[in-house]
Parts: sequence; structure tokens; C-alpha cells
Amino acid sequence: MAALPGVTRASLNATAGKLTVEGVADLEAIRREGKKENYTIYPTGEGQQKPIQKARVFRVEGITCLDCAAKFEKNVAALPGVTGATLNTTAGKLTVEGEVDLEAIQREAKKENYTVIPLEEKEQVQPAQPKTNWELVRTVISAAALLAAYVVERAGGATSLFIPLYVTAMVAGGWGNARKAWYSLPRLDFNMSVLMTVAVIGALAIGEWGEGAVVAFLYSVSEMLESWTMGRVRRSIRDLMDIAPQVARIRRRTGEEVEIPVEEIRVGDVMIVRPGEKIAMDGRIIKGESALNEAAITGESVPVEKGLGAEVYAGTLNTHGSLEVEVTKLVQDTTIAKIVHLVEEAQAKRAPSQAFVDRFAAVYTPIVLALAAGIVLIPPLFLGYDWGPWIYRGLALLVVACPCALVVSTPVAIVSAIGNAAKNGVLIKGGVYLEQAGSLTAVAFDKTGTLTKGEPAVTDIIPLGDLIRGELLQIAANLEARSEHPLAVAIVRAAEAEGIELKPAEDFTALTGRGAKGTVNGQTVYIGNLRLFNELGMETGPVAARLRLLQEGGKTAMVVGTADKFLGIIAVADQVREGSANAIAALKRAGIRRTIMLTGDNEATARAIAGRVGVDEFRAELLPQDKVTVVQALLDQYGKVAMIGDGINDAPALATATVGIAMGGAGTDTALETADIALMADDLTKLPFTVRLSRAALSVIRQNIGFSLAIKAIAVIAVFPGWLTLWLAILADMGASILVTLNGMRLLRMRPEK
Repeated sequence: MAALPGVTRASLNATAGKLTVEGVADLEAIRREGKKENYTIYPTGEGQQKPIQKARVFRVEGITCLDCAAKFEKNVAALPGVTGATLNTTAGKLTVEGEVDLEAIQREAKKENYTVIPLEEKEQVQPAQPKTNWELVRTVISAAALLAAYVVERAGGATSLFIPLYVTAMVAGGWGNARKAWYSLPRLDFNMSVLMTVAVIGALAIGEWGEGAVVAFLYSVSEMLESWTMGRVRRSIRDLMDIAPQVARIRRRTGEEVEIPVEEIRVGDVMIVRPGEKIAMDGRIIKGESALNEAAITGESVPVEKGLGAEVYAGTLNTHGSLEVEVTKLVQDTTIAKIVHLVEEAQAKRAPSQAFVDRFAAVYTPIVLALAAGIVLIPPLFLGYDWGPWIYRGLALLVVACPCALVVSTPVAIVSAIGNAAKNGVLIKGGVYLEQAGSLTAVAFDKTGTLTKGEPAVTDIIPLGDLIRGELLQIAANLEARSEHPLAVAIVRAAEAEGIELKPAEDFTALTGRGAKGTVNGQTVYIGNLRLFNELGMETGPVAARLRLLQEGGKTAMVVGTADKFLGIIAVADQVREGSANAIAALKRAGIRRTIMLTGDNEATARAIAGRVGVDEFRAELLPQDKVTVVQALLDQYGKVAMIGDGINDAPALATATVGIAMGGAGTDTALETADIALMADDLTKLPFTVRLSRAALSVIRQNIGFSLAIKAIAVIAVFPGWLTLWLAILADMGASILVTLNGMRLLRMRPEK
């Protein structure tokens, strides 16, 4: 951008998505540069984004070839009045900005044999209706005609018998191809359809009837197989779309229960959910208890017990109890709807490797076309060779000129990985984040709510003097019953868990920075730190050593006593998540070199927690802004660093890291919006799975690109000695496309470690 005429300086804030341009800014020139990277650029004013045009969304059916789809996207973007067009090939959605002429778009779609249908809001989550598979019909006809022609020719039949059969095989197998070529050739768009059609016609011109028919048939087969494999990948989104029911049972104010479409349900309606039914909308339980299988959202198959006041999500399964649920979100705002939307967006975003492939293909194809023309013309014209063999070799090279395998090598792997992650409760918001997660060297963890549960719990009850354990806990709980402090809540919860009857203290007073006091059983009781009892004039030496030992163990210790004697000590600590240590160990097995814990706690507590979970190092006593500074230092030290937190107070640090990962995306919209990757459940064990999946995706992408380039190079070399026949060329080209697609689909089978 800085190199554009009139621009004196340009600065891009990648995290905020803001570009600042100084000098004479030509908006159209900036947009052209942005389009090269698949960016959408529009001016902002007073901190608010103001899109110039409202986008319309269409469903596109019939996409099989990604290279052809990219050209269709380009042609739609070039229509009069259209300012931008983006085609999500996996979701089958076309987004058009500017003045939208539906008939013009449908004419462009017809050239690629696509069907374009406008999407209404409620149709955006519905799968396409099944239609007649004409690719299969034409392939069967082509196969039958080709087999019959081969048998007749081998049996010594007349040319008047087998040549019409060969022509039938060519027409049936190459009809769709020729139709696309008819529209593409006038635009000088040398796509696969043009190259294949020219190859078939050229084979007829030099009398290679059988070869031309085989090429048409094999291409028809490859198109059908590519359509099937792309359909398998596309179902990674369709499976998500089908999770939530499309109707729900609603109780009217009259008491009548009726089933209505989810689009008609409003916030505040009451859903009746019977045992064995899926919940249709996000809401809050107002009556009943049950165990809910939330695997569709969190990836966890173990049902979660929920009761009065608990949040529930659309698409989750009610296992046994009858529930009444008050709806809290409209259908387009439910958690599962947001997941589907974010997964679709993620699959539409081009990864860095895909951008490289697109640039390479744009250079590669014209070079091979020029080489094919040279092979056809130079030997006969300048070296005196016969035209026939060199025309044949040029046609064979034309067949392998289209970079289909190369173009499909990256997006299929990206889509498969993102779809698999979503099924397992991990939301990856783009191919760029998938690739970055695969190259991480270090991971920084927020402590509270990430490595720990974020809820203090009583760990030690130490009576002093004549009291027994239960009596000390009862006194402390009675005193703290009127407090809302997290440590007080932990003490009360511990007493309730042991069945202790509570009688809240009278005259309760909170003592800021020291503790609290109140009247329990007729006497004034204090609870707090040593400073409080020092102020009361008590000698704290006898308990100070015990407090120090507890604090070194990562616990917060509170002294309970009266104005003249100590009654006991109660220690509270934030509980380490059960899976934290296993997750850290699994990350190291996955190739992460360094793990770091960040916390605002004191150094003694931080050291104790770090030792229990197994992180390599820790940083203690950090304010939220300090975490950003630490993450920046870690980036300088280790290169690529992920930050994982709760997505709320850790937002600045998440945005600073190479990859920001939020815990508990199912429970907070902030986590879904803030992070690059969201773990939908509070389950750290999904983090090693994400790293392994990302690294596997990088490996598959490298394999696919390397294999595609190798096949092309071998095919080009084999042209010159005449080893590359037309049918071998089609097998090499389309076979490579199918193989890289199947290789990418292997990522759908990866599962988290048990």
C-alpha cells in the first residue's frame, strides 16, 4: 500500500483490522491491492465501520472444480455494478456486494453448469435438495459406448460401426466440458474445460478416435469422483447445520402445547423438551432436571447434569428428564448458528499456503500453454518433422496444463481440518490460524479459569485449642454466610457440603484489606489475615509459621479467632483442573517446546501451581496490561506463541499472541468473538488435539503441493520423448486431483487422545 502513487505512509493493524493511509489515498487502488489478498476494504468514520454496499447471499449448487469456481467468482465480480464477490466453495455460498443483477449472475453460473438461488435468512442453514446426478448418467452412457466401440473394433467390425460409438462416448463424456468451454473460450479463459475439449477435438482431427473417447470418458469419471469427494468435504458443514431441530414444542399462555418452526420462536417463549429429544433453541431451564449430551457444541460425549437456572444450547440432547426451557436467543443467534457461521467464514478465508498456490498457478498455466504451442509448431515448421506426432504431444501437454490438483491441494486439507475440529468442540476461525497453530513453539496459559477452575475451594481446616474440625468450619461459615467474597463463598460451600446447619452471624462487618467480623453464639469472632490480629494486639508468632507453609503451597490462609485467642486456620485454594497436567504433557508430546503460566497471584502461589501442572516457567504478580508485555517478550524469545485464556480479561494478550485461544466458547460470546481459536468446553485436553491436527494439516498440505508439482513435472518431461499419451495425461492430471483430495480428507478422521 505504501508504494501506491500519492501515498506517503501506510500502517496496517492486523489485530484490529484497520489500515491507516497518509497522503493522497485512492480508494479504488487500495481495494484492488486488497482484492489480491482476498481482503474487503471500506472507509471508517468516527470509529464506526460504514459498509458502502449491502451484500446479498446466494446458494450455488454444482461446484466440483475449485479452479473453475475461482474463475466464476472472478466473472461475477466483473459484472456491471458489482463491487465485490466472494464464493465459499465448501458451503456453496456466493456473497455479492454492490448492485446485484440476479439474472446476470445466473447467466454466468449457467456457463459453469451451476445453479444459483437467492438465500432468505431462514434458508441459510438448510441443505440443498438432492437432484438427478447427470454426471453419473453421462458417465455410464460414455462407458457403455466406449466398451461397445472397443469390442466392435477388436472384432474387426467396420469403421462405420465403431466410429459412431466412439463419437457417442466422446459426446456423452465431454458434453458438460464442451458446454463450459463454449462460454470460456471467447473470454480467452483457458480453463480445464477448454483444454480438455481442445484435446478431444484434436484427437479427432488426427484420427485418434479411441484416444479422444477415452479422454472424454476418463474426464467424466474424474469429474464425478471429484464431485463426490468435494461433497464429502462439504458435509463437514452440513452435519453441523443438521444438528439442531427445525421445530420445537412451545407452551402457549393458555397452557396449550404446539409445535412451530424455530424461526417463529421468540425470546421468552417456553419450550417443552421431552426425554430423548434435542433442544431446538438456546435457553435457561425453568423447570426440571436432566443430563444433557453437549457433544454437538463441546465435543464431549459424557452427559452434563443440569437443573434450575442452567444454560442449555440448541442441538444438545436431553437424555432422561423432562425440561421446561425459557428461550433466551433467536434462532440466528444461537450458539450452534454462530458456530456454523464462523466455520463457513473460516473455510472461506484463504490460508497463506493457498495464496501461494494461487499465485503459482497463475504463472504456471500460461507457461505450459506456451510450451504446448511451441511443441506443436516448432518441430514441424523449423525442423521438418511430421505434424501428427507433435500435435499429439502438444495435446497431451494441454491436458496436464490445468493446475487442478495444485489448486485443490490446500483448501480441501484446510476445510477437512476445520470441519473435524468443529465436530470435536474446537472452533478454528480461519486457515491462517490453523497453519499458525501448526507451527507454534510455545504456549502461554492464563492461570485462573484456564489451568485452574477459577473457583476457590477449602483445602485445609486446622483447629487450634479445644475446637474440633467441624466446629471450626461451622463458626467460620456462620461468620461468612453474609459475605459475597469468593473466599467466603468457598467456606460456606464447604460447610453445606458437609451438612452443617448455618446460622448467619449478627452484626456482620467487612474489614477492607483485612477480613471480617461478626457475632457468633454470643461472642465476637474475627476471620482474616495476620494484619487483622496484629491490630487486635495479639501475638501472631505461633500461627505465622503455619500460615507461611500453607502460602508456599499455593493456598490462601485465613485465621479464625476472637479478640484474645486463635480458634483455627482455614486455607482456600483455586483448584487445578483435572486435565491440566495431562494437557501440558500432551502438548510437549505434540512438539511444543515451552509452556509458560501467567498469573496475577503472588510468586509462592504461582510456583506451587506451576509445579503441580508441569509448566516449564511462570510469570507472577501480573496486571492485565503486564500480560501483553510478557507475551510480546515471549514472541521475541520463541517466535510463534499461543496465548490461552478465558477470552474476557485476557483479550489484549490473546490479540497480541500469534494465535489467541479462548476457553469455554460455549458459555461466552466474548470468547467466540475475541479469539482465533475457541475451545467450546472448559477442556484443556482439546488443545493438544488442536496442535496435532494443525501440524497434520501442514504436513498434508506440503505432501499435496509436492505431489502435485512432481506429477506435473514428470508429465511435462514425458511429453518430449512421446511417452505421455492422452489417456495417461488425463489419468495423471485428474488422478492427482482425486488423490490430493482424498489425502486431505484423512484429516477428518483424526481424534483427540483418550
